[in-house]
Amino acid sequence: MNRPRVRYLAVAFVALAAVLGFQAVTADQGVDARTIAEGPYEGNTLISVQSYKTRGRLVEVNTTTNDVVWEYDPPDSRVFDAEQLANGNVLVAVTTKLPPAQCPDQHLQVASDQCIEAKVLELDHPGKEVVWEYSWYDEYITHHEVHDVDRLDNGKTAIVDMGNDRAFIVNQAGEITWEWQAEKHLSEGTEFHRKYGGPEDPGGEKDWTHMNDIDVLENGNVQLSVRNFDAVVEVDCETNEIVDVVGEYGNHSVMNEQHNPDRLERWNHLLVADSENDRVVELNATTGEVVWQYGGKSLLHWPRDADRLPNGNTLVTDTFNNRVVEINPAGEVVWRYEGVRMPYSADRMTVPENSTDTVPATQFDSHFRDPNAATGLLQQAEAYAAFVFPAWVKLPELATMAAMLLVVLWTLGELAVGAYREYAG
Repeated sequence: MNRPRVRYLAVAFVALAAVLGFQAVTADQGVDARTIAEGPYEGNTLISVQSYKTRGRLVEVNTTTNDVVWEYDPPDSRVFDAEQLANGNVLVAVTTKLPPAQCPDQHLQVASDQCIEAKVLELDHPGKEVVWEYSWYDEYITHHEVHDVDRLDNGKTAIVDMGNDRAFIVNQAGEITWEWQAEKHLSEGTEFHRKYGGPEDPGGEKDWTHMNDIDVLENGNVQLSVRNFDAVVEVDCETNEIVDVVGEYGNHSVMNEQHNPDRLERWNHLLVADSENDRVVELNATTGEVVWQYGGKSLLHWPRDADRLPNGNTLVTDTFNNRVVEINPAGEVVWRYEGVRMPYSADRMTVPENSTDTVPATQFDSHFRDPNAATGLLQQAEAYAAFVFPAWVKLPELATMAAMLLVVLWTLGELAVGAYREYAG
């Protein structure tokens, strides 16, 4: 056995461990909320945080002072879409992971160690008391969360249920007054599937549609974002038939696994967080033509929400960069809030949900910048590492840990070779 070499490797490992410890202590783990340039639209910002595990929360940030002025932090949960209602309360989509003892038996068939409760909550603001709730149980938390809820003008609530591939509307008494099931309208053999295609339905509890957004349009129809089909569909509530489609399965020049599309109805545009294309894009809803875009992995990384504000700015939830940014028509960042872990959506609270007081991007400057392939791969690795490691672990820390792993493997190799030589000799 080459004992000096093993000693050198041990010293190298201790040195690398010290470097990693220094990186952990000196890492900036705080929240950065600041104005970058003049021009943010007035009002506080409501940010929902999915989290990488089950540490979701909802925060209200004062956009002027940069302080968190209100927070809702449900235990063992992921938090998705939220909006402030006309009465001042907050409507929020929450999915809570439950231990088996709290689960109905029929929801322990797939994952016997857990079930979930998908909840739509109306919270008193700022008191946080639950004043209205609609909930149901499902199997497991991944791809079964409730992603979007909207309170309608008539007091009813529109909900998408990703785990069961359905959209529905409930009244205040919790009675379902309208329901749409994707299986009846998107499966193989349907007119939609013949014309636009789509993934095969794997059945069971697997993620088929990943339906993640619902909006009721001015004409009374329902707009649904069907992420895994790369399409946004408009459904006639009287017939449940699909009457309009933007996007096409596999045609990623239009959309690629999008989130939270908003119809700018006055101009028939669709503002979309085009997640897998790492951009926010405004499309002509009739032709699919790109009117404006902002992104590329050098600017955004897996955005999942985009709202056009009345002054023409666009509020973007930049999920894998763990931040929310506000972009003006010239493509300048005028406000950002960093440090939230895997945010899902953001709303400026002075703008009513689904507001028609919007500005088209016809004269905006488009910006799209992608890094080279190697840099993009490193950025992707950093993003995925956040599912496993603490928030302070970035590319430098990943490099240090990779070096430590290499030293360990090398040391084990030296020990194994030494042991073999002693045995053979």
